[in-house]
Amino acid sequence: MSEPCDLSAAEARRLIGIKSLSPVELVKSCLKRIADVDPTLHAITAIDEERALAEASDAEAAVMASDAQLPVLHGLPVGIKDLEATAGLRTTRGSLVYADDVPATDDPVVANIRAAGGIVLCKTNTPEF
Repeated sequence: MSEPCDLSAAEARRLIGIKSLSPVELVKSCLKRIADVDPTLHAITAIDEERALAEASDAEAAVMASDAQLPVLHGLPVGIKDLEATAGLRTTRGSLVYADDVPATDDPVVANIRAAGGIVLCKTNTPEF
């Protein structure tokens, strides 16, 4: 394995489930990749690094504390298209009109991802509206 962020979601989740990959390590790998390539790509509009690392730490603790069945996305970092409201993370919908919009709640799709154990890492760019 070159970097954890190079794994498929299925493989990363499998490794997390068998305690061979730390969700914290995976999130940090994704953050590093974003830092390395996004200055050229401009694909990311917002990053929730502090919350993502805290949630990854919680996910890791849950994995280590139990052999119980974990949610399907447990510990996986996810990028959310900048069309979906994400609580506490700027959501511009690709428009300057919403440049300062920070929703208080998640859209249902984001809430479902979180409920399934996904870690919202960032927002991905989108054309206006």
